[in-house]
Amino acid sequence: MEILAFGVQADERPLIERAFEGHHDVHCLDVFLTEDTARIAAGYEIVSTSVNAVLDHRVLQTLAAGGTQMIAQRSTGFNNIDLEVAERLGLTVARVSYYSPYSVAEFAWTLAMAVNRRIVRASNRTRDFDFRLDGLMGRDLRGRTVGVLGTGKIGEAFTRIAHGFGMKLLGWDVAENPACVDLGMRYVEKERLFAESDLISLHVPLLPATRHVVDAAALKAMRDDAILVNSSRGGLVDTEALVAELRAGRFTGVGLDVYEAEAGLFFLDKSLEVVEDDTLARLVTFPNVVVTSHQAYYTADAVGQIVDTTLRNVLDHIEGRRSENVLVPRAG
Repeated sequence: MEILAFGVQADERPLIERAFEGHHDVHCLDVFLTEDTARIAAGYEIVSTSVNAVLDHRVLQTLAAGGTQMIAQRSTGFNNIDLEVAERLGLTVARVSYYSPYSVAEFAWTLAMAVNRRIVRASNRTRDFDFRLDGLMGRDLRGRTVGVLGTGKIGEAFTRIAHGFGMKLLGWDVAENPACVDLGMRYVEKERLFAESDLISLHVPLLPATRHVVDAAALKAMRDDAILVNSSRGGLVDTEALVAELRAGRFTGVGLDVYEAEAGLFFLDKSLEVVEDDTLARLVTFPNVVVTSHQAYYTADAVGQIVDTTLRNVLDHIEGRRSENVLVPRAG
């Protein structure tokens, strides 16, 4: 059986090809699955997609019409897939429900430290042989308060690192994580978390209830010198409201690995084009903001686990098995 994989990064390709070797033929494309590229999948029973693919009703209808029976998404998140339409069309959908939580947690801390200690500004200066320290002063994190929104596997890993720094721990989630409680975390209402935290990190999934959980009111409640980090999903933050607060001179720093309108931008080279997204263009001009292109998960360990799980999902589909990774089961 031949499998078509969309949105494959150069570093990811050998991992996919090596994993599928001896099982099924996999064809890797660097283009992303969109309404324009969906026709390429005609004749492929199984299609693998990346997190930035947009699988709305038009794309799903094109896939189904071309003979696709299964979509194997190489990510944990699946807010980009219209699952109701997929089920109506008889398309099986599976995701990767677990991979190394340390990849994202460690990267979230990388962003936090980068903005706290002005690493990007310092690096740019020293490239010009400017070795002044003006404007580079950061803060010790020991003894300060960190607020963790979402204390699942990734949030717990982030919390363990915060505990190692000697920080006070506040958490918010629909259910308490005993491991975080054992570390000394106090669960509070999110309004209190926003108001009392020196550093806030987001680790909740993007759902209707969490969309813009960091809205204008939450941003105004935050301390003027707070740090905000988002390595989860862009839609958790109202970016226009964030820009308004940054323009007012607020926040020590903001580290964003995700952006709510990143589809069609992130993972692509837009350096020779005019980016028409005025909000993003304004966001990256702030000296206290670091934006990266959804790379928190991108370690050899995590991507290897993602690829291996994707292979298992494909084999399960072919052999009629169902696992916890299945979002829409095989029809019939």
